[in-house]
Amino acid sequence: MTLHKNGDIAAGCLPAEQLAANFADVASPLSAHAAVVEAHRCCYCYDAPCVNACPTSIDIPGFIRKIGNGNLVGAARDILSANPLGGMCARACPTEILCEGACVLNHQDSMPVAIGALQRHATDHQMEREVVSGKPLFARAADTGRHVAVVGAGPAGLACAYTLALSGHRVTIFDAHDKPGGLNEYGIAAYKTVDDFAQREVQWLLSIGGIELHARRQLGRDFALTQLREQFDAVFLGIGLGGINALHADGETLAGVLNAVDFIAQLRQSDDLSTLPVGHQVVVIGGGNTAIDAAVQSVKLGARQVTMAYRRGAAQMSATWAERDFARKQGVVLLEWARPLRIIGMLQAGSSDAHASAVQFETTRLDADGQLEGTGETFCIKADVVLKAIGQTLVSDGLDAQLLTLDGARIAVDADGATSLPGVWAGGDCTNHPALDLTVQAVQDGKLAAHAIIRQFARTVAKAG
Repeated sequence: MTLHKNGDIAAGCLPAEQLAANFADVASPLSAHAAVVEAHRCCYCYDAPCVNACPTSIDIPGFIRKIGNGNLVGAARDILSANPLGGMCARACPTEILCEGACVLNHQDSMPVAIGALQRHATDHQMEREVVSGKPLFARAADTGRHVAVVGAGPAGLACAYTLALSGHRVTIFDAHDKPGGLNEYGIAAYKTVDDFAQREVQWLLSIGGIELHARRQLGRDFALTQLREQFDAVFLGIGLGGINALHADGETLAGVLNAVDFIAQLRQSDDLSTLPVGHQVVVIGGGNTAIDAAVQSVKLGARQVTMAYRRGAAQMSATWAERDFARKQGVVLLEWARPLRIIGMLQAGSSDAHASAVQFETTRLDADGQLEGTGETFCIKADVVLKAIGQTLVSDGLDAQLLTLDGARIAVDADGATSLPGVWAGGDCTNHPALDLTVQAVQDGKLAAHAIIRQFARTVAKAG
């Protein structure tokens, strides 16, 4: 679904120079000197809380000490051996609630060590070094003869494929999109990952060898899970969440009402931001990071007024405090305790189809039991574009019913990512793990599943011997 131009929705609201500035890298990389200075702020804690806060358990004090000593290759090895998508995670991770949020300097009335920026400094240096020298950081083990199918080229699938390939197993990745990367390519704000970094990181990852990628190949449409189980020694499912939750409000199908993830994907794949239409008055419904990304990018494209509305308070938003503060500084109005009742349509001149013109909300509150309730008080906000960012759902096409949780909402897995089907593992957002739905968690899921598959292969060899 794309946005079509009309009287209130137009492209080229800002000059090209302003658009380029608006979508420039939101976090400037550290210089070599600044990285060393920042590294020396680290306390190099024993049993460091920052490591415990990192889902991939990167040796953070270790790699920071190496940066301080000028050993960027060693720092990159520490990072990428634990997290093969360490470059993107350095850009997109909510470090304020993970590693930096756990930094001991927070308790000393000081700023935490800029762990994310240091991680980016080391991984970017290594990627550039390999382009120039042609010398890879890691070498693939000898081919084992085992062949694994990975469905989904998002963070979980890529991490799983890389870990398996590094151990000598061959991997074939199937992905429904034109490009690999999953949410790293299609779902993260453009100002967080400039210069086509998502694709450059994927190419670095694939350069390990032993990985074959098939794009535009979708489970349930182009192949079946039974086929994969017959043709491969193991299968990993990292299919993400391809469906969108419904708003369940009147007017949801009006022109001008879009899914925020579609809006973000369209923007990320655009070669010319000046051709992208944007509304003058935009309302984003939701309280997560996707809502933040959609709202901020609407401002950066030239929207005059952008409101992000959430049915609960800021404390209940899944978007972090840093993301909320950033949105406010960009000019986004954050509206709390507002539940959408209906989207009001209006006929446009020369058209027989109604277009969104406003959103009616009801004010909400928590009752005595802490449950959300409406107050009966309503109000309207004008909107020519409404972006829905209210969560995504699993598309279960091609999945056996026994793979799913009782409510069918996710793929059920154990701590290693194993499903109820022998030889089939899963990870990332599509699974029922209790951890955060973050890129870094998906990477860890893929890595853990790969290690479980490797152990299973080893047990098979031992039994045969």
